[in-house]
Amino acid sequence: MTLSFWRYTHLTLAIFSVAFLIVASVTGTILAVDAIQEKIPSYRVENFDQVTLQESLPKLRKIYPEITELSVDHNQFVTLQAIDKDGNDVNAYIDPLTGKIIGTPHKKNEFIQWVTSLHRSLFLHETGRFFIGVNAFLLLLIAVSGFALVINRQRSLRKFFSKIIKEYFTQYYHVLFGRLALIPILIIALSGTYLSMERFHFFENKTEEKDKIETKATAVANNKFDFKNTLLANVTKIEFPFSDDAEDYYTFELKDRKIEVDQYSNEIITEEVFPMSAVLTELSLDLHTGRANPFWAIVLGLASLNILFFIYSGFAMTLKRRASRIKNKFKANESKYIILVGSENGSTLRFANAIQKQLIDQGEKAHIAQMNDYCLYPKAEHLLIFTSTYGLGDAPTNASKFEFLLSKHQQQQNIHYSVVGFGSKSYTDFCGYAKEIDIILSSQDWAHQLTDLQTVNDKSADEFVSWVKLWSKKTDIPLATTPSLYNHIPKGLEKLMVLDKTTVSDTEQTFLLTLRTETQSKFTSGDLLAIYPANDNRERLYSIAKNNGNIQLAVKLHPSGLGSEFLYNTTVGDIFKARIINNHAFHFPKNAKRVALISNGTGIAPFLGMIQQNKKKVDIHLYCGFRQKTEITTHYEEFAYEMMQKQRLTNLHLAFSRGENQHYVMDLIKRDEDFFADFLKNDGVIMICGALQMQIDVENILDAICLAKNNTTLSYYINKQQILTDCY
Repeated sequence: MTLSFWRYTHLTLAIFSVAFLIVASVTGTILAVDAIQEKIPSYRVENFDQVTLQESLPKLRKIYPEITELSVDHNQFVTLQAIDKDGNDVNAYIDPLTGKIIGTPHKKNEFIQWVTSLHRSLFLHETGRFFIGVNAFLLLLIAVSGFALVINRQRSLRKFFSKIIKEYFTQYYHVLFGRLALIPILIIALSGTYLSMERFHFFENKTEEKDKIETKATAVANNKFDFKNTLLANVTKIEFPFSDDAEDYYTFELKDRKIEVDQYSNEIITEEVFPMSAVLTELSLDLHTGRANPFWAIVLGLASLNILFFIYSGFAMTLKRRASRIKNKFKANESKYIILVGSENGSTLRFANAIQKQLIDQGEKAHIAQMNDYCLYPKAEHLLIFTSTYGLGDAPTNASKFEFLLSKHQQQQNIHYSVVGFGSKSYTDFCGYAKEIDIILSSQDWAHQLTDLQTVNDKSADEFVSWVKLWSKKTDIPLATTPSLYNHIPKGLEKLMVLDKTTVSDTEQTFLLTLRTETQSKFTSGDLLAIYPANDNRERLYSIAKNNGNIQLAVKLHPSGLGSEFLYNTTVGDIFKARIINNHAFHFPKNAKRVALISNGTGIAPFLGMIQQNKKKVDIHLYCGFRQKTEITTHYEEFAYEMMQKQRLTNLHLAFSRGENQHYVMDLIKRDEDFFADFLKNDGVIMICGALQMQIDVENILDAICLAKNNTTLSYYINKQQILTDCY
């Protein structure tokens, strides 16, 4: 089945059931908490699972001369209704081995009763139970369709729990929590559906009724009830003989049957085996309510909360896609420029809108459409395709029909085309769908490639501008080449206060800046700080070091630098707005035992924080390259020696490209080639931060070392996520 089928099924089911699901989830969470609370304090005696009827009943009969009923609830609390030797009525939790009263049963309070009634029937009695049952079934279908969507996104069931790329908050956590909560939600939905069907007698049939009668009528004679081996844990209720009359029997209600037993001979008088539907009902109640297990009750409570989050995040994702609807000034059949967009969440559309606006501002007729709306374009001269890739190389939802439509609609005139792929290099099939479309278009007689396929990683405006420059040169149409024009100003910026700042000098153009967030923001070393110096959409990014809960930046002051001059001109106490970007791909690896950090210049900043946060004393080796020795590098050395004394850093290797003994960080790696070969072979992780050219040079050297020493290429270790980079 197609992705769009599952998506629209998922959405439609959610729309129809949203009100009921909100009520059921809120009340379900409350009832899950109640299921946990009713076990506190616990009246379950030690080794209850080993107590037999023979051990318990004779002792109870001696202590309580008249016993009416003994029951065992789902918490394995034993309740006794009896009269004691003093003639007092007893209705209490007891120790079944000693008869000691250990607690008093209490009815559910009015609030819990109210919540239970709302959860089961919406106060509408049988009609409400029917609606709740239907919506439990809809929840089952929602879970199944969500499961299908995740499999479609990850490409296969085997990759169901593989890495999720975080495009935005609601998308990431909708998928993440959906995978974790899938099984509990399926159990909630399935058990709720079954209980509703059982309530309306869907599982009763004449055969079962006949079996009950026959079983009761043909009870085996001279078959004695086994008190010695029957565990109290398998009993739900015992009704004691009302008198000494031989025709008054014990009635034992076990989990799977009901037995009448002669009080003198212990012979079984009748035995009624419960139908399978009754056994399944009890199991469904245990699974649906969490009444039998506090851990499962916690899981159910979290699953119910997750359903509320799914409602929010699901509709937020839908509204985000709807907000990305395409608006056109010119129709497709009159436009010279056709821009087709393939996007899963609408983020690619903003690039298309920016190009369309500029073309229209220059007096050209341009039209944007989804790739699934491809048709004949009689006046088109240029076809621009901006497409993302869904999952692992598949078409996004609004491009799933493009290949079929392309074969169906053959353009009647020659058209120049350009394909721009948007994706994330975290996926192995980076821009896989765009590459596929570029190949398909190259085989069309009417299509003539104007520019080579261009790819854009993580919606990078800088990489998109590379294509803009190339396309503008080919067409002689001047388009804006400022990356910030293709960015957008995010909402929800937070305030940061300047706590400390160093100064620059003739020999040192780098300064350290310490900032404090006004809110309890969660961040760690390796994350990014995005600032907007001109209060427009121009964004500047800096790698963060977390230093005693504050943000620390190492910034090089560039003449007329928009970001660096803005930060340098701040003073202690100043407040400005920015946002923290979770850069999870460059966080310190949690399970690594050995890590090598390689940087040049200001790329050392996140490493300072990682070293300071290394309380587990992971084996860390720091390699840094600078131009010359300055006050800042001296500060770094002093910090490194302090961390080595605290065993948070193993060693420090510095290279200076000016002054005496000139060499670069690449020279340090060559010098220690045996170390790096063994380091990678034994699962060590290398993190690289700084200039992009430095990254290229370092990776080339490491690749040569791997080939010579380990008989493999560096890409082998990159695929194993042993090489982590954050370079610009």
